[in-house]
Amino acid sequence: MRTLLIVNPNATSTTRSTRDLLAHALESRTELTVRQTERRGHAAELAAWAADSRMDLIVVHGGDGTVNETINGFLPLPGQPRREWLPRLGIIPGGSANVFARSLGIEPDPVTAANQLIDLLADSADRRIGLGVADDRWFCFSAGVGLDADVCEVIDAKRAKGKSATPARYLRTTVQQFFRAKRRAPQVTLDIPGHEPVTNVHYAFVTNASPWTYLDNTPVITNPGTTFESGLGVFAMRTMGVLPTLMVARQLLSADAEPKGHTLFREDDVPGVTVTAEEPIGLQIDGDFIGRRNMVNFTAVPDILDVVAPKP
Repeated sequence: MRTLLIVNPNATSTTRSTRDLLAHALESRTELTVRQTERRGHAAELAAWAADSRMDLIVVHGGDGTVNETINGFLPLPGQPRREWLPRLGIIPGGSANVFARSLGIEPDPVTAANQLIDLLADSADRRIGLGVADDRWFCFSAGVGLDADVCEVIDAKRAKGKSATPARYLRTTVQQFFRAKRRAPQVTLDIPGHEPVTNVHYAFVTNASPWTYLDNTPVITNPGTTFESGLGVFAMRTMGVLPTLMVARQLLSADAEPKGHTLFREDDVPGVTVTAEEPIGLQIDGDFIGRRNMVNFTAVPDILDVVAPKP
């Protein structure tokens, strides 16, 4: 088995010693090539090279952003020419949240995850999952417009200055951005096949799995019925009131979360959704701020990616 190990040395929880340990473990079972990312976009280039070289497996040791970049590097979007060869994907968590890996049942500790990966490879345990597309980019577990994207924009700027993306920093930033956005009028409209337009939306999340994210070790669940084998989940808030927001937030942290409320629109299995905004609004994909747009089309693409992960 020919394997490429992509390591993001700048990810939150990656270290040289862990990288060497992972490489040693994989070398005992595969013909291994190790590459470190050197800049933004490098993981995509490495993944494209691995697919062109007909490698069997790409293993990513990094955070959600590195995983997303890797997938977008080797997996053609709908409508693009198909590749003759597609590697499988393995993940060894190395970021701060690792939402995609944790949602797939991959162990959060890198060394434990490496042992899990080797065991799964020995058992030929693959899982075929669906992904989401936001216009011209794959997303693995979530995308968001409005508040969520504003938070990611601030966190990305702090990370560029060398500050780590800790759960506490995410929480503080979310509260700060919420009160900054509270004065704005709702400007988002959602169009979903089979539904009347959803208007007067302040912010919305579009998910491909559940949980939506994690608050340290606590899962945050917006769309409990959304899975990698279903359509997309849509979660849209039509209020910035503090009390109704707190009531919904409490539901999101519940172990048996089933969020609902008269100011909340939620659907857990839709084929797609078009988001339009009166003014350019922020967009985040898998935790990375992408930019501002007036319109984004989200589409579910089933059974598109082979990952080495436990069966659901």
